[in-house]
Amino acid sequence: MAAPEQDLLRTRNALLTGKPAVALHTAKAAVAKAPGTAEPLYWLASAQAANRDPAAAQTLNDARLTHGLAVIRAIGGDAKRLTTEGEYALQIGHRLYNANYPACASVAFGLAVIAGRDEPQSLVSLGLAFLHQGRAEEANNIFRALSEAMPDSAPAQQFELYSLFMVQDGVARHAQAARAWAERFETPVLTPALPPAPLAGRRLRVGYVAPVFSSGQIRQFMAPLLDHHDTERFEIFLYPNEADTTDWGAAPTVRPIGALKDDEAVALIRQDQIDVLIDAWGHTSGSRLGIFARRAAPVQATWLNYQQTTGLRAMDFAIHSQSILTPGMEALFTETVWPVEPISAPFRADPATPSPAPSLASGSVTFGSFINPSKLSDEAVAGWSRLLLAVAGSRLLLKYRYFEDPVLARATTARFAAHGVDPDRLVYEGHSQGDDYEQAFARIDLSLDPSPCPGGTTTLEALARGVPVITLRGPTFYSRIGVQLVEGAGLPDLVADNWDDYVAKAAAAAADPASLQALRDRTWEGFAKASFRDEALVTRTLEEAYLGMFAAKWPDQA
Repeated sequence: MAAPEQDLLRTRNALLTGKPAVALHTAKAAVAKAPGTAEPLYWLASAQAANRDPAAAQTLNDARLTHGLAVIRAIGGDAKRLTTEGEYALQIGHRLYNANYPACASVAFGLAVIAGRDEPQSLVSLGLAFLHQGRAEEANNIFRALSEAMPDSAPAQQFELYSLFMVQDGVARHAQAARAWAERFETPVLTPALPPAPLAGRRLRVGYVAPVFSSGQIRQFMAPLLDHHDTERFEIFLYPNEADTTDWGAAPTVRPIGALKDDEAVALIRQDQIDVLIDAWGHTSGSRLGIFARRAAPVQATWLNYQQTTGLRAMDFAIHSQSILTPGMEALFTETVWPVEPISAPFRADPATPSPAPSLASGSVTFGSFINPSKLSDEAVAGWSRLLLAVAGSRLLLKYRYFEDPVLARATTARFAAHGVDPDRLVYEGHSQGDDYEQAFARIDLSLDPSPCPGGTTTLEALARGVPVITLRGPTFYSRIGVQLVEGAGLPDLVADNWDDYVAKAAAAAADPASLQALRDRTWEGFAKASFRDEALVTRTLEEAYLGMFAAKWPDQA
């Protein structure tokens, strides 16, 4: 065995046995003996993090760079050209990004920027590549630079807003940044609300705005709503980018606005005499918040996709579930928070069948999380590491298309190794669909919800297949999104109040395969009875909210 390999083995053993000082010494020796190679750098980063050395972050970045260049060479890329030809670096970056390799792509995009290709689109590419690795602060720095380079571009500023979901103190930082966005882009176009016609003797006219309604994740929330709207009391309009021929039960009027400028879309919506206009997209890429800034309807509310404040003074309400409300939440919103019970949106699951707890056959527990790596915070890594160490022989399956990236996978392993987790206990999977996707749920005993940026649709998809989910009741409304879903499925015992409680409850649930199977059976039954599965009930709840908001805003017209 070569000397550097011996040092790496000693480093690994030292980290796994709780000897971080020894690990740091041997990792440094390995780097000195094999300069310019990635593996010693990854282990040094783990050892430095275990010793709370602030140099760990830079060492991990050095490892990513070294590893990323090796991957680029392996696919036939010319590493020398990357450092001198910005256009070539961009081409390689896009090739890697499109192949679901964001960590490798960020190496190429970063070199492109250094080589002078620092135009806005290059910065967007670099920022997104950082974000999808879970490097939220670095992504935010890039998007802030983009904002400064394009002060008059509303979409450019929105990239910065979205990245704030994943950073430390993200809720407070987002609230401040959203207000700044609105001050810049809403102030010049803000107009007073036009009073609606009296409601007596007619239907309330409700419009929904989003790029698309019948595909992607939004379909599972919008379809049950649109199929159950009471067409005798409500007239429904959809404003997507393109025409939609889906046969919705409510037979809404569909008005494509993708080709319209904001002023033109506002004119169309006012022509339709919409009473309550619902933003279902927020500041996510493709949003049309400029329409709301121009006060297209007498009552305007944000709901569903974005969760956080839009920052707009013209947005009257933000619709949220009662269960996620927290003290001081109102101060984070420019909108009036309008709470609803029992849940703020219905969910229609795709067909699924239950599967037995895999530990019944294997004898060992497999935890899993199918979240975007952007949500894999240091807090979550630390908490999940404690859980793995508490449950002997357990493994963690991390599944998302970006985990196909070998650099992202290895860097993630390094983050867990800093907490004493053996790399052999981590399993990575990329994208799958159909039966392969269904079988992935059959391979996990308990799904882990991250914090402070929790899952949403991924949580529901696990529950829909009978996979129990443990979630954290975090300190902010945003960190509590999973609470309404897990409690709604009849699993209040899987809602943890802090990380100690999280680890204890997950470890207790994983105590033996029989108890995991019983929990799995209870999850399957609970999901079928969940409040968000009662499509008609949730639709009626939202309809009453729309009427309530209309009356609150325009009491003389209600």
